[in-house]
Amino acid sequence: MKRIKLGIIGLGNMGSKHASNIFEGKCPEVDVAAICDLKQDRIDKVLETYDKLEKPHCSRPTAFLCAEDMYKSGLIDSVIVAVPHYDHPTLAILAFEYGIHVLCEKPAGVYTLAVKEMIAAADKHKDLTFAMMFNQRTNPVYKKMKEIVSSGELGRIRRTSWIITNWYRPQAYYDSGDWRATWKGEGGGVLLNQCPHNLDLWQWICGMPSLIDAKLHYGKWHNIEVEDDVTAYVEYPNGATGTFITTTGDAPGTNRFEIVMDGGTLVCDSKTLTLDKLEVSEPEFTKTNKKVFGSPAHKKEEIVCEGENTQHVGVLNAFAANILRGEPLVADGREGINGLTISNAMHLSSWRREAVELPFDEKEFYDRLCEKIEASESKDNVVDAVADTENTYNN
Repeated sequence: MKRIKLGIIGLGNMGSKHASNIFEGKCPEVDVAAICDLKQDRIDKVLETYDKLEKPHCSRPTAFLCAEDMYKSGLIDSVIVAVPHYDHPTLAILAFEYGIHVLCEKPAGVYTLAVKEMIAAADKHKDLTFAMMFNQRTNPVYKKMKEIVSSGELGRIRRTSWIITNWYRPQAYYDSGDWRATWKGEGGGVLLNQCPHNLDLWQWICGMPSLIDAKLHYGKWHNIEVEDDVTAYVEYPNGATGTFITTTGDAPGTNRFEIVMDGGTLVCDSKTLTLDKLEVSEPEFTKTNKKVFGSPAHKKEEIVCEGENTQHVGVLNAFAANILRGEPLVADGREGINGLTISNAMHLSSWRREAVELPFDEKEFYDRLCEKIEASESKDNVVDAVADTENTYNN
C-alpha cells in the first residue's frame, strides 16, 4: 500500500497523539517518517512510545530539533503543524516553499493578516494539499446539522445560539505553562484555545456573520491576561441574528447549539440532535392565520445521526487520501480563516467597545494585538509572537 511520508512538528499533547495513532495503525496510508520538537525530552517520549509497540505500523521516525532541517532532509512529503498558535502560518509557508503538503492544527493562526499570507502561499502551490485539523466536522451530529441547514428544507435561518460553557479550566491549568493565557504566548484565551472548533462549526453550518458586538472579560475567573468569559451578538447578511456565549469559568457548564429556521428549530444538546418541525412554515402561517393567539402546529423528533465519529484520525486519513488519490478533505486549510475572523472581530469589538462590521480593519487588530503583546507578562523564554522571519523552529 502506498503511503504518504509524514513529518510531525510539535510533540506536545496533540502532536504526540497523532504520532501514537499512526504508530498503532489507525492511519494505514500514513508513515511517520520524521518528528520535530525543540525539546529533546518530548522527542524521546514519542520514540519511547514507538519502541514499546510490538508491531508498529511504520518505520521508526527520524528526529529533528529544527523544522527547516526536517523539510530539507527529503524524508517527508507532508507535515502536521502542531506548534504554538503564532507559528502555524510561518511553518506552513516554509513547508509549501519546500514542496510539502500541509495539515495545520487549529487555530489557523492568531491574526488574519498572517493567515492570509499562509493562504496566498497555498494558492501559489496549487499542486500541494492544504488542510485544517477541524476534527469536529467528522461528528455525525454536526454533519447532520450542516446537511439539514444546507438543504434548505427548513427555509432560511432566523436565529442561531450557541452556549458552550463546558470548557471549565481551574487556575492550575493556566499555571502549568508560562505561555498559557498570555497575549505573547497564545494570543488570546478561550476564543483562541478552546473555541476554534466551535467557531468553525458555527460558521460552517450557519454562515459568516456581517456584524459582531462582543463583550469580553479578561481574567474574570482566573489570574490570567486574556479572555475567559465571552458573550457575543451577531447579525447575518439575511437579517438573522445570533449569540455565542463561552467561558472557562463555569462548572459543570452547558453545550447547547440552537438554530431557528422558518420551518422549525434544530437543537444540539451535547450529543443529542432534535428537530421541532412546523407543519406550516412561520412566514406562511403568519400570513394566513386569523386567530389572535394562533401559533403553528409542530412536531418534535430526535434525529438519527448515522456514521462513525472519526475525529483526528478521520481528518488525517482524508488528508492522505487527498494527496494519494484526490479524495475530498474534511476541511480545506483556506477555511481556517473564517472562525479566526470571527474571534478577531470579537476581540476588536471588545477593545473598541462597539459593534464591528465584517470585513473589519485587520491592520488595526494587528496593531492593538502588538500593544497587548508588548505589555504581556509571559516569560522571556516564550517564542517572540510577532516574528515573521526566523523563529525557534527554523533556527
